Amino acid sequence: MSSKTRSIDEMNDERENEPDQGETPVQEAATDEAGAREGEADSLDELTRERDEMRDRLLRKTAEFDNYRKRVDKERRELSQWAAADVLTDLVAILDDFDRALAAEAPEEAEPYRTGVELIHRQLGELLRKRGVTPIEALGADFDPNLHQAVAYEETPGAREGQVIGELRKGYRLGERLLRPALVRVAKAS
Repeated sequence: MSSKTRSIDEMNDERENEPDQGETPVQEAATDEAGAREGEADSLDELTRERDEMRDRLLRKTAEFDNYRKRVDKERRELSQWAAADVLTDLVAILDDFDRALAAEAPEEAEPYRTGVELIHRQLGELLRKRGVTPIEALGADFDPNLHQAVAYEETPGAREGQVIGELRKGYRLGERLLRPALVRVAKAS
């Protein structure tokens, strides 16, 4: 072989013996691209994590706001019920007065007045029912300190211990809430 013509093996040997010049431009580009992909993957993971955190915060804030809105609505309803309760308690006292007026004996010439009082009594009772006021049925029921206020205990034959035997004043509820307890007489053991 001539000196000009060298074999591929000789050229490879020379390359192996040469000091390392670093990466070739192609290798550097491949390394840079791999590093960029790795950096993009890290950046993408970071952005995904931030997105998930932001979404979680948004969901929590939305739930908190929804709970706040529900709580405010409930408080507003309760406040209006409390305000209405005072007025309704006053109206119940007027209804009691009408009950007493209708229970009284009246002469024949007062019958037109009685009819007018009955009409007003009926309208007032209907107004209270529309507003959620219901009477508490006390007679014959067992005494319940949450609904009844005992004003007398009496020995009564044929009545069981703790049974309400008389109602001196009707009790009323506003929805589930006690508006006014019933004043009652209660049977006691003999």
